[in-house]
Amino acid sequence: MAEHDLHEYSRALVTDIQALADAEGGSIPNTFTQRVLDILEEAGVVTDAALAYHSSRGLEIYGYGLPEDGSSLDLYTTDFNLTPSSSKLTKAESDRLFRRLSAFLSKHGTIRPNQEDNTDVHDMCVGAEKALSNVPRIRLFLLSNRVSTTSAPEPTEFEGIPVTYELWDLARLHRHETSGSIGEPIKVVFERPLPCLAAHSDEPNYSVVLTVIPGRQLADLYKEHRTRLLELNVRSFLQTRGAVNKGIRDTLLNAPGQFLAYNNGVTATASDVDFETDGAGSPVAIRSMTGLQIVNGGQTTASLHHVLTRDKRDLDGVHVQMKLTIVDPAYLSEIVPKISQFSNTQNKVTLVDFSSNHEFHVAFERVSRSLWAPAADGSGQETRWFYERARGQYTDKSAEYETRAAQRKFKLITPTRQRFSKSDLATFVHSWEQLPYWVSRGAQKNFAYFMERIDKTDPVVDVQYCKRSIATALLFQAADRIARTHSAGSHKRLITTYTVARLSLAAKKRIDLDRIWNEQGATDALSDALDELCPLIMEAVIAGGRHVSEWAKKPDCWDEVSRIPWTLPDALAAELTTEPFEIASPENTESDEAEAAVDDIPSEEWQALADWAREGRVLRAVDRQLADRVAQRLSQGRRVTGAQARQAVEVYEEALRQGFHPVPVDLDRETA
Repeated sequence: MAEHDLHEYSRALVTDIQALADAEGGSIPNTFTQRVLDILEEAGVVTDAALAYHSSRGLEIYGYGLPEDGSSLDLYTTDFNLTPSSSKLTKAESDRLFRRLSAFLSKHGTIRPNQEDNTDVHDMCVGAEKALSNVPRIRLFLLSNRVSTTSAPEPTEFEGIPVTYELWDLARLHRHETSGSIGEPIKVVFERPLPCLAAHSDEPNYSVVLTVIPGRQLADLYKEHRTRLLELNVRSFLQTRGAVNKGIRDTLLNAPGQFLAYNNGVTATASDVDFETDGAGSPVAIRSMTGLQIVNGGQTTASLHHVLTRDKRDLDGVHVQMKLTIVDPAYLSEIVPKISQFSNTQNKVTLVDFSSNHEFHVAFERVSRSLWAPAADGSGQETRWFYERARGQYTDKSAEYETRAAQRKFKLITPTRQRFSKSDLATFVHSWEQLPYWVSRGAQKNFAYFMERIDKTDPVVDVQYCKRSIATALLFQAADRIARTHSAGSHKRLITTYTVARLSLAAKKRIDLDRIWNEQGATDALSDALDELCPLIMEAVIAGGRHVSEWAKKPDCWDEVSRIPWTLPDALAAELTTEPFEIASPENTESDEAEAAVDDIPSEEWQALADWAREGRVLRAVDRQLADRVAQRLSQGRRVTGAQARQAVEVYEEALRQGFHPVPVDLDRETA
């Protein structure tokens, strides 16, 4: 890692956090914590993370996470320094911060009685108490913008529950954020061609060969190209602390001659390969490769480099098997992510990572970065929005400008507030599309559903599509600022997505997105409406003694919010367009058919189904409750729409399979 790159990243990070904290009126440490948690959530490292700061004698905690699958209880603490280059995070400091964080585990029961219901800290204590009764592990995270001189502590236990420690320092954050950048194709020429075995294939777009590469050569490739060698979809090397990495290192140190037998090798792709051939024209050796990428085996590759440079071993006698797929460049975006996804089993790689080369995101990046946003502050300075198709692109682009003056100009034209990622786009669009319960399920799940919808609808990514998508970002940001003024706290993102969704519903999607783009912000009438609506959303989502994060994930929460009695103010109603604005086509035919099917079944039949299932103890409890709710809604003359309609049809079909016999409705009596 170049020292200069790390220094520039550190300086930019402090500047960004200060600006964001100032804009949002939050504390700098909390803003940094949220920024890092957003990064880690997008990467799939954490899920369902929430801020909740509490400090007392011998204790300090910044937030917690309760993954929906119950896999862990996560606790977070932060070390933020305005001048991070002036000192490093020492082992003594790290141990002290972890010790103060772990104190929450034993003291949360005494903290809870002193907190008001529905506060962030109260929810954290309740969630921790519940989790500690059955959670299989506890993870403690220390987030720092300084370079650490030590690694995380060894695992311990709390009341018999395994406790692991995660240290995310400046170097690790920098490595993570820059590991997805896209560079020039890597070309490798072998002085001694690598013997290979070609597999016969009739596929026109790819071919596969097997070879064995010297470990020293692979280590040198990593030394020269670093994470560029691993940039196609797979996250970079995560140090040698994980069990797999330690095993690789131990074999290299203690049994290098057996490495080929023990190690799974690497899976690689290239866009072009120059072969030596035999008399029949079949490949027998590899002279060179162009566009080399290691899509599985990043840990092996980086471990080889680590042992070569840190442990000072020469790697003589170490060989690594390689499966090399030569892919037609026109099919890279289709084939490479699948090779990577199906072959990678060493470290978790997320859908957000795998989707970077999807044609939708490639097109959105190309079109959106060609747009100039109108000057909105009276300065006459037009700006650009920066879509990060691959993680770290903004940082890399900024680093291309060598002088500070050039970097300042880049950030003037492309400010950090106008940088957004794939998961951000999913959040903005789904809020507009009235899917706040999906947004509330976290970046990974929401993005996965976003991609499902993109694959179904196949939208045309043109200038209009990109402008209107960015307009939903501006709308979301406006609602986010208003939620902050209403003290939404750590629930701000949930409140924001529900506020935008409820506004979209009330306006029937007739908010003028083109005007929002042209003015690069919300009108006064729109801001006033959001300000009026936000407290009503907070009351429905936060109040009631429920666990807010879990409640917000449920379609029932959206059902309750959608029924909040609220009408558009006259000033905003006067600004509405005649026709609704669609971004990514709604649930389209599938939902339309489901809604029609539900409407065709009388409410009495839905109630009979629910009673039958309850008496016979068939179907799941959640399915019986859904049948009850559908019966109630239809009896009140209200429609069942979207995901709930599709779920209802599935429940009805399952009931028929299990023996439910509908009783014909007496139409004469019904119409009497």
